[in-house]
Order: sequence, then structure tokens, then C-alpha cells
Amino acid sequence: MTAKKRARLPAAQRKAQIVDAALQLAAVTGPGGVTAELLAARIGISQPAVFRHFPRKEMIWSAVAGRIGEEMAEAWNRAESGGTPEDRLRALVLAHLAYIEKTPGLIAILFSRELHTENDTLRAGLAENHKQLQSRLIACLRNGLEQGRFRDGLDPKDGAQLVIAVIQSLALRWSLSRRGFALRDEGARLLDVLIAGFLPNPN
Repeated sequence: MTAKKRARLPAAQRKAQIVDAALQLAAVTGPGGVTAELLAARIGISQPAVFRHFPRKEMIWSAVAGRIGEEMAEAWNRAESGGTPEDRLRALVLAHLAYIEKTPGLIAILFSRELHTENDTLRAGLAENHKQLQSRLIACLRNGLEQGRFRDGLDPKDGAQLVIAVIQSLALRWSLSRRGFALRDEGARLLDVLIAGFLPNPN
């Protein structure tokens, strides 16, 4: 008895499936363990079909970086819809952590030496994502300073770097603990401590 042949999908839809599978498998095997064979088995297509859409493996990871950037931007845009500068800052960070939580393969990709040394496009894409987050955080902090909601002397760039450092260390700890705690909840707790240090002195 032969296996039922899967329906042919438009190229864009099939590529999206392959990118989805790469992200899912990265969380299980690590990026270095993601092969055309595993991708094909995950989706239910042949290995030649994978290579037909992505002739080289690095092209898959470049597409993954593009997907991550698009989805992160959507999450950030929804988070920055209103409220005080500190509300927007909090919402922005929690949206970012929520995206990491639902995309655990992202952490494996970010800390993958092989991908960073072998794929310049991926590295550039991830660097651009980092730059975009930093710019949004700086804008929130700068707006808060203009409104007098943050203490005088706070450097928006330094503040943004501190926030990013908390995100990165927290995400790494979450990954090393095998996702042993609620990332967003822990992030909210630590972020409140950090934001308290940004506020004016009450005297």
C-alpha cells in the first residue's frame, strides 16, 4: 500500500512550512541538528522538494531570520499602542518575551556559533532585529524623559542596553532550565525592578 501523496502547495506556502519546521526543530535538536531529511519528514515531503525551494541550507536560516523579524515587529507594534512611556516600555518587553516563549527555537538560533560563523545573512538579520528593538526602547525612554516621567540624567541608550541585558540573560536562564519557569512572568517582575530605577527620586 503506497503512502497518500500530499497535495501540491504554492511555492510561498511550502517555503513557509519549511521555515516553520526549521524553527520547531531548532528547539529540539539545536540548529546544527536540523537537516533536509528531518525537515522533509516533519512536513511530509521529499528531500529534493526541500532543496527545490531552498537550494542551500543557509538560505533556510536566512528565511528564518526574516520571519523572526516580521513577527517580532508585529508583536512590538501591537504592544506600543498607547499608555504612558513606562507602560509602553513594559508592554514592549513583555511582548518580546512572549514571542520568545512561543518560539523556543529562537534562543537556540541566537546562541548558535555554527550559524553565526557560517551565515552572514542570518547574522545580519538577527543584528537588525536587535537594532530595531534597541531603537524602540530608546524612543520609549526618551519620550519618558521629555514628559518628566523618568529621572534626569538617565541616558536612553544606556537604559535600553540595561533592558536588553535583562532580556538576554533571562532568556538564556529560561533555556538552560529547559523552560522551567514562566518567562513572561519572571520578566515582568524583573522589569518592574529596573523601571523603578528609571523613575524620579521621590523627594
